[in-house]
Amino acid sequence: MVEFGKRLKERQIQEWKSYYINYKLMKKKVKQYTKQIQEGTLDLQYVLKEFSRILDNQIEKIVLFLLEQQGLLASRITKLNEQHAILLEHPDISEVCKLREAYRAVGQDLLKLLFFVEMNAIGLRKILKKFDKRFGYRFTDYYVTSRANHPYSQLQQVFKHVGIGAVVGALSHNLAGLEGQGGSYLSIYDHPASPFQDPVIDSIKAAVDRLTHSTNFLHFLGQHALIIQGELPSPAEDHVGDETYNFMSLLLNLANTFLYMVNTYIIVPTADTYSTSLGAAATVCGVVIGSMAVAQVFSSVYFSAWSNKSYFRPLVFSSVVLCLGNTLYAMAYDLNSISILLIGRLFCGLGSARAVNRRYISDCVPLKIRLQASAGFVSASALGMACGPALAGFLQTDFKVFNLTFDENTLPGWIMALAWLIYLVWLWISFKEPFRQTEENQVQQEASDGVVENESIENGLAQPLLLNAEDEQKDEDGDQECDVSEEASEESQRTASSIGSAYRLLTPSVKVQLLIYFMLKYAMEILLSESSVITTYYFSWSTRNVAIFLACLGLTVLPVNVIVGSYITNMFEDRQILLASEIMVCVGIILSFHVLTAYTVPQYVSSALITFIFAEVLEGVNLSLLSRVMSSRLAQGTYNGGLLSTEAGTLARVVADGTITLAGYLGESRLLNVTLIPSLVICIFSIIATLRTYNSLY
Repeated sequence: MVEFGKRLKERQIQEWKSYYINYKLMKKKVKQYTKQIQEGTLDLQYVLKEFSRILDNQIEKIVLFLLEQQGLLASRITKLNEQHAILLEHPDISEVCKLREAYRAVGQDLLKLLFFVEMNAIGLRKILKKFDKRFGYRFTDYYVTSRANHPYSQLQQVFKHVGIGAVVGALSHNLAGLEGQGGSYLSIYDHPASPFQDPVIDSIKAAVDRLTHSTNFLHFLGQHALIIQGELPSPAEDHVGDETYNFMSLLLNLANTFLYMVNTYIIVPTADTYSTSLGAAATVCGVVIGSMAVAQVFSSVYFSAWSNKSYFRPLVFSSVVLCLGNTLYAMAYDLNSISILLIGRLFCGLGSARAVNRRYISDCVPLKIRLQASAGFVSASALGMACGPALAGFLQTDFKVFNLTFDENTLPGWIMALAWLIYLVWLWISFKEPFRQTEENQVQQEASDGVVENESIENGLAQPLLLNAEDEQKDEDGDQECDVSEEASEESQRTASSIGSAYRLLTPSVKVQLLIYFMLKYAMEILLSESSVITTYYFSWSTRNVAIFLACLGLTVLPVNVIVGSYITNMFEDRQILLASEIMVCVGIILSFHVLTAYTVPQYVSSALITFIFAEVLEGVNLSLLSRVMSSRLAQGTYNGGLLSTEAGTLARVVADGTITLAGYLGESRLLNVTLIPSLVICIFSIIATLRTYNSLY
């Protein structure tokens, strides 16, 4: 376990070490101010002003050095450009090669400068988080509000690195010019990228995108998987997963994801008619659909824990349970039992292996293709969401075989049972269990950390925001870098050992992001799960019409992500898109209400599209922000960030489906408005919470 300050120091470029943010000094200042406030010798307003002054000085030191280095790089490029102009008039192959290497050398130095900026940006975010943790989450809001939007903001220089773009463009322009025989002047921002693009330019582009959080469709889609990376960049290439990766195994994981989403939504168009055929009310469809989510709340935890030891066995278990659950769901009609129907759906929820699918990508896929794999995970989910209802729309038949009924109600169960049986055979034949570190090595690694230290970590998680004077005395030595009570808990790379310890790592901004995730999943589940009942009551839609409507909603997912990921996120800040999307979801919910006038198809469809599309936009941006503000301790392990987001979303679905069934007791005429009221309240509350933590998302 290495404290953040030490890791920051280890990764510094040594010749520039005096220009980095003095994280150790800032940390000691925070401790000093904590002690003085406890003793009553300072008030909080003075601390805010004084710490701002110190931080301003640190940022100014960074920015001035940054500007100096930019000037040096620009000067070198100018001189190389003069040589380039001479070569255009008097070509010399050997001189061209030398010039190309000289440009590449500038590129390597530019990479060093980008790495320098990124390290300082991380240090600044870290110290702001530390100050907020000690003083009640006030400083970031104050500092960002007063500094970020000022016309002479130096903070923008660090986080937006104004001016580096010009150097990148000049370097890219000239390197591309040397590659082309006739002067092909391509820059890193041309699309598609030049097949002759210099590798150093690719590295620079990746560094620039990482700093500015610039995205493309693939990157934006991959963020939906919430596979959190380490908080500190490393100049070394990551080979994690090279030995454990197997393409067929990855494909089987994605197939599992696709089939599970089909399984989830294939029953939505017919759940109400199936319930009524068994003597229950149509609104019991909420319980039928939601029972799968209820079981998933628990299955996510044990599947996540199981994937610490194996991927093959939990996938086999998942397939068997899902095959059994769908069979029970289909047989419930001939058994005339609503209980069997619900048990079948519970079994389907117990077979949810999404935690395994996500963990496989995080732990076993090499970094160089992890983004594509993450995007594949999300795409498989989106396609499954669209294919499920569409498939249900085609299953409009009615016949019997050996006293077993096959109709629009039971066929979804039979089809999915067969699909999982085929998948199980494919899994058994083709899946390759990844190589894992031996338990003996793991035990030795854990032993080296020490049992006492582990206890200190867990105890430190429960410490109050303002630590007492006795605790502070333990770290008065200026050379002592490790603060067990705080640093070990907040900044260690050790994974969370329980749901409780994971929850204690959540800052207010992370909690707000999880609330937003809950809200959007709740709104989407209300819209989807009650669609069949609502459209039948108001518009007399058939099962096929409902299936087409739901499939069309699902098909909007990928196009929306293309637009948002490729364009919108590069034009606006994530927090701006987040707030705007929340407001639009709220507008969609308001437009959905049935008030006075007759309820029409255009009103329902347009409001549903607004709600669903902006909830999809909100999900991508929300998870993007969540991956950045969430503790790196939640990047891996059983209780990881992906599990927390999955639990929040699953809980939202459970509550939403329960709301539909409870509202059904008031009658179908009131179902729409009664279920929309909680959605509206939660949405408004999430908007208020976002506004309160808006500046902490900087």
